[in-house]
Amino acid sequence: MGSFSIWHWLIVLVIVMLVFGTKKLRNVGSDLGGAVKGFKDGMKDGTADKSADPTQPPQQVSGHTIDVEVRKEHSKS
Repeated sequence: MGSFSIWHWLIVLVIVMLVFGTKKLRNVGSDLGGAVKGFKDGMKDGTADKSADPTQPPQQVSGHTIDVEVRKEHSKS
């Protein structure tokens, strides 16, 4: 039960190609590549946002700030 030789991997590759077909494998490969590229771009954007200016407060999404403590005190009344 040692490691697999090159012939074992070639047989596995041929079986996978017969089961899934080359077109489906190509689509899966391009989807995976696009996902990796999107992840890398997202990581670049995330590090760029953090390094911009840490003293600035975060941007408001809807223009309203919700203070949790005020909401709790208001609901007790």
